Amino acid sequence: MLFPTDLASFLDFIRLHGEGAYSLMFGFAASHSLLFALFAGYAAHSGAFSLGALIAVCWVGSFTGDVIRFWIGRRFGTGWLRSFPRLERAAQTVARLAGRHYVWMILCHRYPHGIRGVAGFAYGMSQLPWSTFLALNFVAAGLWACGAVSIGYAFGHVSEKVISDATSGLGVAMLVVFLGLSWILSKRLERAVERR
Repeated sequence: MLFPTDLASFLDFIRLHGEGAYSLMFGFAASHSLLFALFAGYAAHSGAFSLGALIAVCWVGSFTGDVIRFWIGRRFGTGWLRSFPRLERAAQTVARLAGRHYVWMILCHRYPHGIRGVAGFAYGMSQLPWSTFLALNFVAAGLWACGAVSIGYAFGHVSEKVISDATSGLGVAMLVVFLGLSWILSKRLERAVERR
């Protein structure tokens, strides 16, 4: 089988390709992919990932991704964004917000969809010192990794209890609904941040 078509096969696929799956999660965590972190937590509940190792991989991935984006923002400023006007405006908005509310911005930027991709660049473009950014980013990455993976893990636990006698199709449907609700929540958070 090239690619799994049902949830049980997909979880077996993750178990079979453990190291590669952790590397993939590192990459998704570096991009702050909340949905993948939630699903990985669900997979950890089923035994496809080790919960502690998954949290550590997501923590380091999230931290590293923002350090790289900060460095790019600090090194190249806004010049390289001129060919992407929408991205440039978003980065400048986040940089202005970071100037006034950098603690809250760094702690919360991983959650709203539209902010999480540009925030690291924007922090680098701001006057925020490296040492302050690194310390806050380390804490924020840990909170994000622990929170996202734990919520997915808890969902796996609850769904197992609720549908212990049901078919795997219902489990997939519940996972899709859970991920959909998570996406809607991230969109609402994004709009709330944009209004500020």
